[in-house]
Amino acid sequence: MGEITGDEARALYPKNPVILLPMGSHEDQGPHAPMGDYFLAEKMAELIALKATAEGTRTVVAPVLPFGKGDYFGPMIGGIALSAATFRAVLDELFSELLRHRLTKLVIINGHGGNVNAINEATRAVMHKGGPIIPSLYLWRIAYAEMPKLLGAEKAKAVSSHGADPLTSLCMHLFPERVRKDLIPEPRKGGATALGLPFQGWGSLSFNGAEVTVPHEYDVVSPNGLGTGDPRLCSAESGKLIADRLTEIGAGFCHHFAKQ
Repeated sequence: MGEITGDEARALYPKNPVILLPMGSHEDQGPHAPMGDYFLAEKMAELIALKATAEGTRTVVAPVLPFGKGDYFGPMIGGIALSAATFRAVLDELFSELLRHRLTKLVIINGHGGNVNAINEATRAVMHKGGPIIPSLYLWRIAYAEMPKLLGAEKAKAVSSHGADPLTSLCMHLFPERVRKDLIPEPRKGGATALGLPFQGWGSLSFNGAEVTVPHEYDVVSPNGLGTGDPRLCSAESGKLIADRLTEIGAGFCHHFAKQ
């Protein structure tokens, strides 16, 4: 959208094309990976739009929203996140500006888990005011579900986590120059604990098999940003498989959504 000229915009937008809204975060992604995962969301949106347009559904990409809602990664120096109120306000005004001109085929391409609840609340508010349904594709949730089919169940389980896949392999495929392979760490050894309980996930511990949510940030359990996966198993080949599948799903959804 940022490259479309004024006259091109006046000709295109009355046709109400599908508009993808990429958003991500700027936070610790591990010792080896660039902090800005937002550019992966932006690139995936671009690939989806190109495929959908080539197949007959005109699709464009809005400028990426690089800062996500803050969740667990505030301790990371150089990280930038927005408060829940600010992130919600940005979404509200973003939607308002587009809907003002009857651009109603909006699809969020989300690359940050901390954004999910805020996106749900903001899009629900649009619906309650009589506006259109604004769906969201959370890229990494989709990728986690697809990885066992693409990589095999055993490898997918071993490599899936923050600081490993899908982001590291995607970056190796799409932006290989941005991955510091010399800094790829070994997987985390031993189970991290807090409150005398084992780590279960960001912001959660396990008590006798039950999940207990806690307000801890990531540095309590993993100061290098690495989850439970092994980043040494990541590869550009895996990244291509993941990127191609996300592109296929995203473009297919654009075709479907444009008909609604």
